[in-house]
Amino acid sequence: MAGEEINEDYPVEIHEYLSAFENSIGAVDEMLKTMMSVSRNELLQKLDPLEQAKVDLVSAYTLNSMFWVYLATQGVNPKEHPVKQELERIRVYMNRVKEITDKKKAGKLDR
Repeated sequence: MAGEEINEDYPVEIHEYLSAFENSIGAVDEMLKTMMSVSRNELLQKLDPLEQAKVDLVSAYTLNSMFWVYLATQGVNPKEHPVKQELERIRVYMNRVKEITDKKKAGKLDR
């Protein structure tokens, strides 16, 4: 992976998957560094309430998704863990925010 060298500690068949996973983790790391470079209060002051909700929901969903992956790497079935219900709960709120956003974008009829 570092320099695309193949390690004999794992099957060659999964090398591409591990490389893609490493790249994805790197991208998440960079995004988190960018997000953490600004204080939360400073960031939220620049956003309207709907955008604030979106930031909070995406943050919560990302954190819980990462925990899901962690559980899977530890041999715990995340489908049987409370994190599944938390992800579903967050998804419901994400759908609500999307509905509100769509309503704002929808054209209004001038009577």
